This record gives sequence, C-alpha cells and structure tokens, in this order.
Amino acid sequence: MSDVKHPSSLDEYSHGDLAYTRSTLYGTIAESSYAGALSFMRRKFTKDLTGADVAVLGIPFDTSVSNRPGCRFGPRAIRQASSILAWDHAWGWSFDPFDRLAVVDYGDFIFDPGYPMSVPEELERQAAKVLQADVATLMLGGDHFSTYPMLKAHAQKHGPLSLIQFDAHSDTWTDNSTRIDHGTMFYRAVKDGLINPETSIQVGIRTNNEDTQGLTTITADWVRNNGAQATIDRMLEVISQTACYISFDIDCLDPAFAPGTGTPVVGGMNTGETREILRGLAGINLKGMDLVEVAPAYDHAEITALAGATLALDLLCIYASQTTR
Repeated sequence: MSDVKHPSSLDEYSHGDLAYTRSTLYGTIAESSYAGALSFMRRKFTKDLTGADVAVLGIPFDTSVSNRPGCRFGPRAIRQASSILAWDHAWGWSFDPFDRLAVVDYGDFIFDPGYPMSVPEELERQAAKVLQADVATLMLGGDHFSTYPMLKAHAQKHGPLSLIQFDAHSDTWTDNSTRIDHGTMFYRAVKDGLINPETSIQVGIRTNNEDTQGLTTITADWVRNNGAQATIDRMLEVISQTACYISFDIDCLDPAFAPGTGTPVVGGMNTGETREILRGLAGINLKGMDLVEVAPAYDHAEITALAGATLALDLLCIYASQTTR
C-alpha cells in the first residue's frame, strides 16, 4: 500500500456523499464526479434553511406541456449533470459563488398529481415558505408553468418584478386565466400584476405571437446579428435597477445545444453566447431564478442536462454578484 498522502482539500477521492456529509454550507470541495449521493453542485441536502442564502429546489411537474412530456425528470437530470461541475468554480466568473453564498439543495416540492387544479396553489405555498425564511430560490423545472406559482410567491414578498425571460416562445398567448398551460403563464402574470411589462424583457424568441403583453422582445436573430454585448446593453436598459426574476427555458438554446426538451425550435442561441450574456447581467437586482423544460428522455449524452446545470450555476453567480463575503 502506498504511503503517499494527498491533501484532502484538493483530492476528490478523499470526500464522498457531500450532499449529506458536508460540514459547511459554504465553499467548493471536490468529490468524484461519477460517484456519491447526488444534489445540485454537491450542496447539502436539507430542509433546514437555517443560515442559508439560497435554496435550490426542484418542481417535477410537466402536466401543462403542449408537445412532448418528460421534463418532470428535469430536476433529477440537472442534479446528476451538475456533479461534473462541482469540483471547480464557474468558468468565466472571477469568484466562486459558494464562497459568497450559503446554498442548500432543498429537494423537490411535493404535490398530488391526482388533483391537478390544486397543484399551482400548493407550489406557491411551498415557495412562500422558503421565501418567508429570507432565503432566495433557484428552481429547477419541470415545465415552464412552474414559474407561475414561483412568481406569485415572489411578488407577494417583493412586489411586482421585472421578468428576464430566455425562451424560444413568448408564453404570453391569451387564455381565460384559469388554465394550466406552459404557453400562457406570462399572460396571466401580467394580468395578475406579478410582473411589470414595461421593465421586462424576453430574449431568444423565434416563434410568432404579435401580442407581447407589453414586454420587450429580442429575437434569436437579433442576438445573432448584433452580438452579446449589444444584447446585454439592451437588457440592462430595459430592466434598469428594478427587482428582477430570471426565468430560463432551456429551449432558448438551439436544439443542437439542447436537444432534450419538449418543444425544440431551430435557429436558437448557442451555449457560449448565452453564458456571455448571463455574465453581463452581474450586479442586477436579482430576487429569484429558475431553469426549466429539460426533458432527459430526448437528450443525448447529457448535452441538455449539462447545459441546464451550467446555466443554473451562472444564475447563482449573478445572484452572488450582488454581495461579497
């Protein structure tokens, strides 16, 4: 047997099951990427929010999809893919978000799918419980309707928010405000006063809907023709210093970069330019965030799940950019 000693802080083979054995909510500790209990970025799995700044939570809900189902398995897939990222801080950022933020994996919200009309209220109740503890949320979906109860809970705490939406679809199509649908929830959010359309913006759109409900729209073509910096400048101009919520639908990315989603649309953004845009949002007044619509049944080699995990980590970095520790 070798007598060679490895410094445990640097050796990923000296730690295991950090989702349960981690002794601090801060810091990045390496763990073998292919083994151990899974949580988002190897954060501690706990329902105890004491000392936490951000709770990562899953909403395994896909009842409202209009095409292919399967994104109920998104939170699990994103957590699994994040294991390959958890040994280092996010590339492109000058800091490790886990040095600034105490982040826990809160697990998944629970609900009875046998009572579908009660699900939105139940999700809102659970979200409000987390926010009442003065803990921010990073929600992993689930279909995009899952954002609606999250917005309701956030608006109750923070007032009307500016929505930053990355998406192939506007999701502002008109309905009667009682349906559970992943294409109409931002129509409802405007009508319910949850978001302020004048300071909200959609990025990556490439489907037709003339009624934007007053939100500013940047198409994927516009991003491609004008570049990341112009996109960042336009976004910051619209949202100004208002309190924001970021909702990232993975189908904002072109299917070449995110095939594992229910309603893919060609001609989308690539992962590199999207990450550059997200880094340009550092310092905004961010209150909550989510990443939705990862459907692993249609994925290949975890391309979509890995993109989702990476972009979710970028969202945490944006939130962490508001503070120092």
